[in-house]
Amino acid sequence: MPGASAHGGARQAAYRIYRGAVVDTIRIAIVGIGNCASSLLQGIEYYRGKNERDATGLMHRDLCGYLPSDIEVAAAFDIDERKVGKDVSEAIFSPPNCTTAFCPEMPRTGVTVRMGRVLDGFPTHMQGYKEECRFVLADEEEASREDVVRVLEDSGAEMLLNYLPVGSEEAARFYAGCALEAGVGLINNMPVFIASDPAWAAKFRERGLPVIGDDVKAQLGATITHRVLATLFRQRGVKLDRTYQLNTGGNTDFLNMLNRDRLASKRTSKTEAVQSVLEEPLDDDDIHIGPSDYVCWQKDNKVCFLRMEGRLFGDVPMHLDLRLSVEDSPNSAGIVIDAIRCCRLALDRGIGGALISPSAYFMKHPPVQVRDDDAYRMTEEFIRGLRRD
Repeated sequence: MPGASAHGGARQAAYRIYRGAVVDTIRIAIVGIGNCASSLLQGIEYYRGKNERDATGLMHRDLCGYLPSDIEVAAAFDIDERKVGKDVSEAIFSPPNCTTAFCPEMPRTGVTVRMGRVLDGFPTHMQGYKEECRFVLADEEEASREDVVRVLEDSGAEMLLNYLPVGSEEAARFYAGCALEAGVGLINNMPVFIASDPAWAAKFRERGLPVIGDDVKAQLGATITHRVLATLFRQRGVKLDRTYQLNTGGNTDFLNMLNRDRLASKRTSKTEAVQSVLEEPLDDDDIHIGPSDYVCWQKDNKVCFLRMEGRLFGDVPMHLDLRLSVEDSPNSAGIVIDAIRCCRLALDRGIGGALISPSAYFMKHPPVQVRDDDAYRMTEEFIRGLRRD
């Protein structure tokens, strides 16, 4: 049975009864078995049995008594014919996934990827690309709302992770509604505004279910780096006059975003994340942040080109140019693996609604934008049980 937390708190309900047996795991459901899901599930296996010294790349190995290996997939949904019907351990390496296989020997999960609901989650412009880069719609009957809810309930999932493509506005809201009906928490990793929408947040609060969102902020990616540098300018008295952040990549996320009609919420999310740490927001003409282009051979490697122009003492001009190259999906998983465990803590503690502190630290477009040092402190307090959010 669970005992005291390594952070000084107590796990109040870290075990439960599932199908007549006592279990002490965090059961997750995933919609969208793409590169980000692949990195997350590989990471859960990769860190299994590693001690604190060897657990490189984790913000928390032990998060209030929960280890990465305590997370297990209970249900999965996708719409690509190369994934639907396969065990999750096989589907995460199926095309068009192209992220690094840092844990290629994955044990079978016994969980089969089910056909989901398409709606606007299928970017039609991607049908013309070569097969290893495009979506291939499965020739199966789509899941109904009742189907998804039943799977979530029967699987024993405690939370649903949304990894749908950027621009999947209808689909994201469909699955958020399914999570509410099934009585599970939600981690919204993409830029459709659920946690940051007061109406949706109120629905989760009324059901006593936690929601973390929106749009995951990478472990050390373009947005967090841009925010830190903008904060440095402000703290050191440098006036930021204009800035841009241009990103290229070769995964399906970047291919999807070639359709600029799908980018409205993504641009809002990324731009607001940077504007929120400035003393005064820049005019629209002086800030440009967003995905820029798809370069096939980059695969899951994302390259950020960042420029900041400002004025120092005496109005003397300066500029900063930075090039950041990261593997995109593991960068996301390094955050989500903590978001899952924070969501479980909220379930343990009976906290429903939008989780303000974890959302501010983990997401680009949280319900409340908080400067990073404060968000870090607030999240640590939430983990230790000093904040209920």
